[in-house]
This record gives sequence, C-alpha cells and structure tokens, in this order.
Amino acid sequence: MKVKEIYDLSIKIGIKNDIRSKKEVDAYLERKKENYSKLSKEEKTYFDREQITNPFSDSRIHFDSGKKVKKIFASIDVTPGSILLARELGADLIFNHHPVGLALAGLDDVMSLQVDLMEQLGIPVNIAEKMIHKRISEVARGINPSNHYAVVDAARLAGVSLINVHTPADNSVFQFVTKKIAKAKPRYVSDIINSLMEIEEYQIAKRQGGGPMIFSGNENNRCGQVAVSEMTGGTEGSNEIYDAMANAGVGTIIGMHQSERHRKAAEKANINVVIAGHISSDSIGMNLILDEIEKKGVEVVPFGGLIRVKRKK
Repeated sequence: MKVKEIYDLSIKIGIKNDIRSKKEVDAYLERKKENYSKLSKEEKTYFDREQITNPFSDSRIHFDSGKKVKKIFASIDVTPGSILLARELGADLIFNHHPVGLALAGLDDVMSLQVDLMEQLGIPVNIAEKMIHKRISEVARGINPSNHYAVVDAARLAGVSLINVHTPADNSVFQFVTKKIAKAKPRYVSDIINSLMEIEEYQIAKRQGGGPMIFSGNENNRCGQVAVSEMTGGTEGSNEIYDAMANAGVGTIIGMHQSERHRKAAEKANINVVIAGHISSDSIGMNLILDEIEKKGVEVVPFGGLIRVKRKK
C-alpha cells in the first residue's frame, strides 16, 4: 500500500465511527470550506487546506518517503530515538497515535466534537459550547509553546514515512466500548469493571500494573445512565461540565484518563467515574484500524507502548 492509501483508510474508519452522522461531518467540512472562501488572499496562504477534506485536524501525514509500505511500526508514542530503531528494523512507515507536528497544533480544533457528544447526552448545546470552548482555549494556550516538529524532523532525516491517527482511533474505541457496555446493561459500577475486563487489552494492561479503575464512587454504587464521555474529542474536556451532566441524568461516566481536578468536580456532582485506562484504550482504537490495514497485506509491528490485539472480524 501507499502511505496515502493507509492514511485515507484510517480517516474513512474514523468518519464511520464518529459520534456525528455522515451528514453532520459533511456539514462541518462545508463550513470549513465556506470560512476559507471568506479569507483574504494573504490569510489563505496560511490556512491549513486539509481542514476542508479531513474532519480530524489531529491526524496527519507528516512525511511520505514515497516508498511502498510493506511493514508498519505502529506506536502510541513515537520519539526521535524510536524512529531510528524502526528504520534499523526495516519499517516502511511509522503509524503513530498521539499527535505530533501540525496534528499537535490542531488538537484543540477537534475538541468541538465534545459539544456534539454533550448535546446527545441531553445537555443544552449553549451550555455545552460555553464550557467546552473555554477548555478549548485553555488547551490551545497549553499546546502553543510545544516543540511540535522535533519528531517530524527526525522522521524526515531518517527517511522513514510518518503519520499519526488520533481521533479516528479514539472514535473507534468509543464505539467499541459504548456497544460493549450497552449490551452488558450494567446495574452496578462493578458490572462496568467486569465488562471492561472481558476486553483483552484491559486484561493485559492489568497484568502490566494498569487496568480499569474506579476514580469516583464505589463498586456497589448503582450506575444510573452510563455515558462513555471521555474517550474521544481530542483531550480532556471541561471540569465544569459534570453538574450539567448530572442534571441531564448521567450517573456514571467511562473515560480513558482523568486529572485530579476533573475527578474532584465529578465527585462533587455525585457522578461515578470509571477510568478504563489511557494507553490500553488507545491501543483498542489503533488495533481496530490496524486490523483493517493488515487485511491489505501489510505487516504490523507493535512498539512505542501499543498493546497489539488482533480481532478475527
């Protein structure tokens, strides 16, 4: 396969698993196109035109060597040093999860997806937008001083193709866990933990010292309405949203990870919090995409923290 074919397949899977409908994603892209058309000639030179066709600004092709891809090194986090290791071991492409380069700079843009999720949970969209947009500004300021291109430069100098796929993978694990929990119909928080522990990546993570944990509430608490609310949408959302979620009837949330500030806010709102695990959840999303890539005859070598589990479907 070519690098672009692998990337396009990943974006396609991300759109298929998006919490928004295909019509809503198309409308989002059309709005980006309209915004571009209104820019001055000078402003257009700085506009990231891929935003017109790619709804996930945190996923990009960073370097394409032009070499046909037969062997992928798939990772959660790549470093300049690991790029050299991948090259020495015969990688044609590094398929990374977390954003680097321009994708890291665009991380805040995909957070608007969280507004759609909050609206689906029954939170008035004006409330969701105000809280999420405040958090988006905070994330944008936090990203600003980062050294975005250190890894990208290393890949280019090493001659190894590099892409990262973030929200498409997060969308995939979101749908996977949502369907799993909906089928299980948990009554108690312990039932959620038991359901998650049926997933192989979480079993492996627990053996490695991680695994699903209860951050707020306890295993004997009844779940109420369960929301898989913190598994996609760029990064952690607003810590002010939990009261609104409780008012909308949410009793328990499932996420990848959670800061102490957010945990305390959820606890204050009397919401149970189950944290499935960050790297293990990322691995599920990546694996669901990598399974489809492997079907095209490409070899996948896991590294950089990826817990590789293959599914037969």
